[in-house]
Order: sequence, then C-alpha cells, then structure tokens
Amino acid sequence: MADHQIYMQRCIELARLGAGKVSPNPMVGAVIIFQDKLIGEGYHQQYGKAHAEVNAINDVLEKFGTKAADLLKQSAIYVSLEPCAHYGKTPPCADLIIKHQIPEVFVGCRDPFNQVNGKGIEKLQQAGIKVSVGILEEACLNLNKRFFTRVQKQRPYIILKWAQTANAYFAPADGSQYWITGPEAKTLVHQWRTEEDAILVGKNTALVDNPQLNARLWPGKSPKRIVIDRNLELPVHLHLFDKSVETLIFNAFKTDIQDNIKYIALEDFDRFVPQYIMFQLYLQDIQSVIIEGGAHTLNSFIEANLWDEARIFTGQSLMPDGIKAPTCSGTPSKPVAIGNDTLQIIYNQ
Repeated sequence: MADHQIYMQRCIELARLGAGKVSPNPMVGAVIIFQDKLIGEGYHQQYGKAHAEVNAINDVLEKFGTKAADLLKQSAIYVSLEPCAHYGKTPPCADLIIKHQIPEVFVGCRDPFNQVNGKGIEKLQQAGIKVSVGILEEACLNLNKRFFTRVQKQRPYIILKWAQTANAYFAPADGSQYWITGPEAKTLVHQWRTEEDAILVGKNTALVDNPQLNARLWPGKSPKRIVIDRNLELPVHLHLFDKSVETLIFNAFKTDIQDNIKYIALEDFDRFVPQYIMFQLYLQDIQSVIIEGGAHTLNSFIEANLWDEARIFTGQSLMPDGIKAPTCSGTPSKPVAIGNDTLQIIYNQ
C-alpha cells in the first residue's frame, strides 16, 4: 500500500471513532504528515464540536509548541472528506488550513452537501494550496454512506435486520415470541444500535415482544425508538413508553408531544407509508435507521424498494411451520459465523 493510502486509511480508522456521536454530520478523520512522519491526528468527535482538521492541527500545536507553526508550513494534511468552506456550528476548516499555511492537502472524497461540494477544494486551490482528491475514494464514500444517503436522497440510510431459522421461518404461525439466535448475535445487535440514530418496529412486534430497543448490552447511546401504530392501540405500560429514550409513534390520528414521546400523524395510511415515515425522519435529522420487524413491516419496505442493506441472521433451529422470513435481492456479502449462527449482509444496489 502506497504511503498516501496508508495515511488515508488512518484517517478512516480515526473517523470511525465518531460513529454514533456525530450524526447528522459525517464521520471524518485527519492526519498531518511532516517528512513522512505523522505529527498530528484528529477526528470529528461529537456533533457541534470541532471538526477533524481542527483537532489534528491542535494536536500538532500542543505537541510541538513554538515549533508547530514552522512544521505545519512544511507538512501535508490528509482528510477523509473535503474540508468544509462554510460557517455552520464551527468555522470553515478550509480557512483554518489556509491560516496555518499547510501547503498540500489530500482528500479522500468530495462532500456532496450543497454548501460544500467542491467549494472547500476550490477555496484551498485559490489560496495556492495543492489539493489531491480521490485517495481511497471508495472506502471514504462507504465510510459516510449514511450521510451521503441523507443528503442525496432526503431520507435516512435504511438497514433491515431479522433472524430466521435454518429453514427460513421468521416466527411461529401465531406470531408468538420465539428466540432464534444465540447471545453473540444479540450482543452484536446491541452494538449496531449504538452506531445508528434510530430503530423501528411495527405494532405487533411491540405487543408480542415488549422490546426495550436500547443498547444495554454494549457501551454507547441508545437509538431513538420508532413504532408504527396506526390506530394507537399499544398499551402505555410497554417499555416503549418508559420515556427513557425519545420515541416516535407514527399513527393515523394524533400529532402531539408528551415529554419525549412524539405522536406523528400520517395523512394517508393506505399508500406510501414507508416513504412518508422516512421523509419525516429525514426532516428530524435522523440519518440512519434499523428496521427490526415484524415480517409485515420489513416486507413493506422491501416491496417499496426502500432499503440499503439487509442484515440477516440464520440460526440452526428448524421450525415445522410458521411465518416465512422476508426475502430480498441484492449483492450478498460472504456469510460469517456469529457464535452458532450465520450472518449475511445483502446490499441494495
């Protein structure tokens, strides 16, 4: 791997440390190189706080004191996403790079956000800074697929998740609770929850499983909870109403806010429900959502072709009859073992 790629790979590794903390901003990492040596690094750690470039430059300033200014003037900065050129919650990173007279910038990929999208690169070039774009571009694009989906498609990145038996059943015929996978899969699911903004279930899943939909088995924040309850039939003693996490209830009748429970009425509950819900989540700055069921809810998103990846656990047990697991077509990953279960991810291209 060439040095440029090694440095950009470090940017990507740093950026991932911001997973679950920076949404709806992108995850970004930056490193500063002086004579083939890494002298500073940083990443976007929290929404509304300093960006990766700021933290990397500050790292150099703290380490090298009075020598830092001269070092920066002879260094190159690598950043996984195009430096911003506009004032948001923080000043433009392009201006900071120009201020410290860093002569060369290597960018993983451009930022499609309308207020950036080439403007950061252009500002740097106009200041006489050499800019190279496209280092590990595919990996950098994949890193922020949630952010790009929200910006370009005006909806969250949608992850379908379900477990199925070895003979492809989702649940018993009566819809009762039946645990298919082992503890390793359950822990992994809780880790995933800390990395996404929200988690969605249908009314029947809420009734049968009474899920908490939190991340109690993995350190990190719990996602916002979303439930589809057309006729507002769910009893308030369910975990979903414990007010521990912001919860959105999509229904046909009521728009109201009670503490951190939001009721959102959809005008038409007979057509385009998945589309309406995803647009509402987009308006609320929800950048990614895991859809956990049940089968009817999952199938409604598959039928609308409104999903980006499906994460499917297959257990070893067999079920003689029951509700068939959803099916979807796309680009499958190589199956991996999770304890005694198998996980396969299908990407909707």
